[in-house]
Amino acid sequence: MASAQLCFYSPNDYLADELERDTKHEYLNGSIYAMAGASRNHQHIMMNVGGLFRQHLRGTPCAAYASDMKVKIGDLAFFYPDVVVACDGETDGDAYYTEAPKIIVEVLSKSTRRHDETTKRRLYQSLPSLQEYVLIEQDIVDVEVCRRSNHWQSEHFFMGDTVTFAALDLSLTVQDIYERVVNDDVSTYLAQLAEASKEVGDIV
Repeated sequence: MASAQLCFYSPNDYLADELERDTKHEYLNGSIYAMAGASRNHQHIMMNVGGLFRQHLRGTPCAAYASDMKVKIGDLAFFYPDVVVACDGETDGDAYYTEAPKIIVEVLSKSTRRHDETTKRRLYQSLPSLQEYVLIEQDIVDVEVCRRSNHWQSEHFFMGDTVTFAALDLSLTVQDIYERVVNDDVSTYLAQLAEASKEVGDIV
């Protein structure tokens, strides 16, 4: 998050002004923070997860939103998760935020890591509806899933693993989550797969 603008905003002021701004801002305890742009890897991960969630949820009361749907936490905060799934049937009273997320996904970057792992984690997990909070690295391969059913303990998944999002009854491979992402972990794993496939071909 960027530096806060030195002006106190009420939640209603923030929501009204946000509709007029060209740059998205998050809100925390009366202050607003401009959001930085996202890298190509960040975008790939966000769109991969959001797209796979959306496809899985077709025909259900739940919907997946990527990047532009705010999560409201009382009158204290409004955040823009990278991906959020809500099952409120789009009837919670506002077209621009949800108060009842079921899953929240944040893609980590150097500028947002501390905020995502501390303040946001604490506030998100205070929401009664939230079942899973997911943190995904973009510069290495690491998918961290924190589940309410497991007392918010962290579980980590890497290339070759399958991640089960129990709240959605959906399993995704880590490879699917990192499709098109370019980093050393992804490149090494794909090279190993190619080599293993070549060895099998040579044997056949």
